[in-house]
Amino acid sequence: MAGKSKILFIGEFLLPPLGTGYIGKFIVEASAKAGHDTFVLGDLCDHVSLVKAIKQVDVVISTVGHSLLAHQLNIIATINEAGNVKRFFPSEFGNDVDRLHTVEPTKTTFNTEVQIRRAVEAEGIPFTYVVNFYCADFFLPNLAQPGHVVGPSAGPPKDKVIILGDGNAKGQDFVTYTIKAVDDPKTLNKILYIKPPQNIITLNELKKTGKNLERIYVPGEQVLNNIQEAMFPLNMALSISYPAFVKGEQTNFEIDPSFGVEASQVYPHVKHTPVDEILNQYV
Repeated sequence: MAGKSKILFIGEFLLPPLGTGYIGKFIVEASAKAGHDTFVLGDLCDHVSLVKAIKQVDVVISTVGHSLLAHQLNIIATINEAGNVKRFFPSEFGNDVDRLHTVEPTKTTFNTEVQIRRAVEAEGIPFTYVVNFYCADFFLPNLAQPGHVVGPSAGPPKDKVIILGDGNAKGQDFVTYTIKAVDDPKTLNKILYIKPPQNIITLNELKKTGKNLERIYVPGEQVLNNIQEAMFPLNMALSISYPAFVKGEQTNFEIDPSFGVEASQVYPHVKHTPVDEILNQYV
């Protein structure tokens, strides 16, 4: 379609015709539906293939998983070599790593994302960082219970709910917003925050189950102790949850126009899914 950028998606689970990763398959499909010439590449360590693929497109969007985050340095070097890319979206689609204070075992992962940001900026590559915090339909179905099954197949707890912290930390459709941002100068060299005001809600405010669940509050210091004592994957789940649900670091800062924009304000005509609508599928 005339005027629309050609987009290359890179991720370890991306296979033609659509990406098959949890994030990749949705965002690749959205790109194609929006009329972009859409390409996918799975191997970001094959330099010849990477150069060839990048030279065919205008925009590169990485959706690689945690184990390959550092390998995005290969993408950055290749973008520099190709010289034709007008925008790069590194693999984030989570928290704002420049404004997040977490603990191991996830601290190392988030630090890698910070390093990728600095490398992009140091090379002068035009960028957009997409910060959608936590995928609501991934955490809401089971009310963010640590150590329990998460995702669309999960259901809410039946009798009691574990709340990390005091339950007052406020904790969003990102695929459509990401594709909207591809050719938008308002998001160039900015962080695109997907943070609709109506979807900022505390765990204490979630009351859709129709009954009063027993609430077990875990103080922040105890959460830190539990992280140290837990085995994988529970320690990982707790350390991911700690900055959001205990420290409230997804909502405790203002979005300054110098570094970011909020998606629902930039694209007010895009319908985002309200929290209630997600919970209605499970209760």
